[in-house]
Amino acid sequence: MTNLEKYNQAFIESLEVTADQLGDLKYQAITSWDSVGHMALVAAIENAFDIMMDTDDIIDLNSYEKGKEILNKNYSIEF
Repeated sequence: MTNLEKYNQAFIESLEVTADQLGDLKYQAITSWDSVGHMALVAAIENAFDIMMDTDDIIDLNSYEKGKEILNKNYSIEF
């Protein structure tokens, strides 16, 4: 499984969305991405990549695209 597939799967499973919804997805744009959904998403990403995200990164994770930027820049995960 590629890094992008792992990342997408974290979103799909934790927020109960479809793959075609991912591109423009932003925090609180859908009901499942509330504060509880956010923590479930963070846990899914951490498990998928075997990392522990910093608090600042968790707060900054406000969209699908921003999450890829954070993981690439701060955790050397390439997509």
